[in-house]
Amino acid sequence: MEDRVLVLDHPHPLIGYLDPPYPMDLKSRLLRELASRGAGLSARRCLVGFDGFVDSIVSAVAQRSGQGENFTPFSGIAEFGRSIQDAAGKSANFELYPRMEKLGGNGPIMAGALIAMDANVTCVGAFGRGSIHPVFADLARQARLVSLAEPARTTAIEFPDGKIMLGVTESLDQITPANLTAAFGGDGFRDAIAEADLVVLGNWTMIPHMTEIYTELTERLLPGVPAREDRLFFFDLADPGKRSRADLLGALGEIARFERFGRVCLGLNLREAQQVSAALDLGADGDSPEGLRSLASKIRSRLELTSVVVHPTACAVCATRAGSCLVDGPYTAQPLISTGAGDHFNAGFVAGQLLGLGPESCLCLGVSASGLYVRTGRSPTVADVENFLVNWR
Repeated sequence: MEDRVLVLDHPHPLIGYLDPPYPMDLKSRLLRELASRGAGLSARRCLVGFDGFVDSIVSAVAQRSGQGENFTPFSGIAEFGRSIQDAAGKSANFELYPRMEKLGGNGPIMAGALIAMDANVTCVGAFGRGSIHPVFADLARQARLVSLAEPARTTAIEFPDGKIMLGVTESLDQITPANLTAAFGGDGFRDAIAEADLVVLGNWTMIPHMTEIYTELTERLLPGVPAREDRLFFFDLADPGKRSRADLLGALGEIARFERFGRVCLGLNLREAQQVSAALDLGADGDSPEGLRSLASKIRSRLELTSVVVHPTACAVCATRAGSCLVDGPYTAQPLISTGAGDHFNAGFVAGQLLGLGPESCLCLGVSASGLYVRTGRSPTVADVENFLVNWR
């Protein structure tokens, strides 16, 4: 039986400084749902892991005219790429101008976004040995942190049309099943899983032992945890292009096994969705609304998951057993920050699921959380999202 397709029309775009694309009925519905259920997130327990990065956000200098910020940045990734190609067989020096240093990693960023929405969070990952690295100090004050290793490091070169992330991830080799058990002590890891309404297993690509962790959970820990049909497992692969097809297929197979223990949602950006589709031999789909819905639906059906979410820059798609839907996002061509946008979308989407909202409302909450974050550089509260939906200037 083919998935039913639900298309959301947008006949009357609102006028305002954000020009939101949501149809009025969807916006009004989400506002009503947040007003009646939004406070419920404080009772939800989230276990989020397992990475941890110190992110240096930088701009690539194309032409310097003086000191400090007196320079012209590269206009986009293509221009920067051409300059790198021109250096082949020669050499080149590229200046990276620092913008900020912040916590990074799918786990910590998503954890911070969930905390801002008032969820109860335990975050597991690489935050420092002996003492917590200063970039995680605020997170440590708001959540329980369980650290297994020194943080990895990323230099994120941001452009108007995307970002290039250069990572040093050696410390993530220490994220193993044995070290997870040791860090929690005794049955602490099993207890944390048992208490959780949401379990986030992020950054499979950069954690070499993550598939082993999946297997440890499905074969040893979860069978001993009281069953809960409403428990949500959320997976973020984090750009699997540098891993082999065999590795990716193995991970996807393990992810599917979590359906025995709760609801499974696989979250993908467009590139990741295309990589997963190719690995599963599902054929090529375009990036039109119809193509995106088909892409998400085919991945979900093949893996037999509860839901698959695909979030390109300007919209988001969700496929479930009941069908698929698409919601346009509040796209901006000039974001204040783009690193972490996907993690904020994921946090908004799963927050909607924890509140029992429907797929369209979850998507709308996700794109609103992400849209606010890229404009302000901070994780929005539920009240911030409500204002984002209501207060058009």
